[in-house]
Amino acid sequence: MATLTATPKRVARRLLASSFVTALATPHGVDRYLELVNPAWSVDDVRARVTDVRHLTDDTVTLTLRPNGNWRGFRAGQFVRFGVEIDGARRTRCFSPASSACRRDGRIEITAKVNPAGEVTRYLKEHARPGLVVTMSQAEGEFALPAERPQRLLLISGGSGITPVMSMLRTLCDEGHTGEVTFLHYNQTADQAPYQEELAALRSNRNVRVLRVYTEAGDGELSGRFSREHLLAAEPRYATAETYLCGPPSLTCAVEDLYRAQGVEERLHTERFTLAAPAAPASPAASGQLSFARSGAVAANDGRSLLEQAEAAGLTPEYGCRMGICFTCTTPKRSGAVRNLLTGELSDEPDEDIQLCVNAPCGDVTLDI
Repeated sequence: MATLTATPKRVARRLLASSFVTALATPHGVDRYLELVNPAWSVDDVRARVTDVRHLTDDTVTLTLRPNGNWRGFRAGQFVRFGVEIDGARRTRCFSPASSACRRDGRIEITAKVNPAGEVTRYLKEHARPGLVVTMSQAEGEFALPAERPQRLLLISGGSGITPVMSMLRTLCDEGHTGEVTFLHYNQTADQAPYQEELAALRSNRNVRVLRVYTEAGDGELSGRFSREHLLAAEPRYATAETYLCGPPSLTCAVEDLYRAQGVEERLHTERFTLAAPAAPASPAASGQLSFARSGAVAANDGRSLLEQAEAAGLTPEYGCRMGICFTCTTPKRSGAVRNLLTGELSDEPDEDIQLCVNAPCGDVTLDI
């Protein structure tokens, strides 16, 4: 398929998706046969082949990927759910492309900060090589540059939150955007900051300002944590600029508080990759039994999240963020009551879809796993 022209590709896809071919491929499905020829081929799924692997810092891995023809592209700032098979189970995590949305070769780039306790990022750091095929969702999220580009933009990021705003900056530069753009990025130290050389080169654009801030060690344009002084140094006219913010909770909360205090919160657009820690269990002692209908496994409720208890029971439900963001772990609950660990809300509706990572059982609960 990769070598076919656009029109033959469409014809081949229609043929492969036809009821006749689907019937011939039963019970395995068309994709099972396609991937024997090329793992990146699929009738409907977005798959991508890794074409390059770089390590911009000691604790990150940067992948360049070539998606198959099912990929519909993305708006700068959006994210994708990225899946990789590890020990026979597919694991999913959300990443924002860092590449320009109008990159000419159609490839995308992700930079992942490696979490020593995280299966996906650790696997990619240790094992990703050119040729690896991964799965992707279509692009999602409302955190994105508007179609009509603002004439004054302030991009603020911290740590791994650099990726969606880096995509915004690259996209604007590729488009020849002439409006004023300020990029304010926070890292603990200089050696933890990716894209240093590229950001330095972008300073040659007359309409782009780049300010680096290192909260612990490094020679940046500013120092310390975010403050009103930093905001004024970066963009004195922030009240009339559109601000896009992505970073850890300490940074996003500080920026949001300041914008709210100044009465300009409508100018601020925020993306979060992490949430506050789940609330403590409401009751001092857990009770009841957790039943997994499809596997037949049962376990005594110990009060932890449904995802953690399923894993402790030897099951491998699919998950991504483990924070209630990506919805990868959404699973039907057949019966019983659960409490949302983020909001404290109780729900006892039968046959409802719930997120395993941010819900805990209250008494007996049966899940379709």
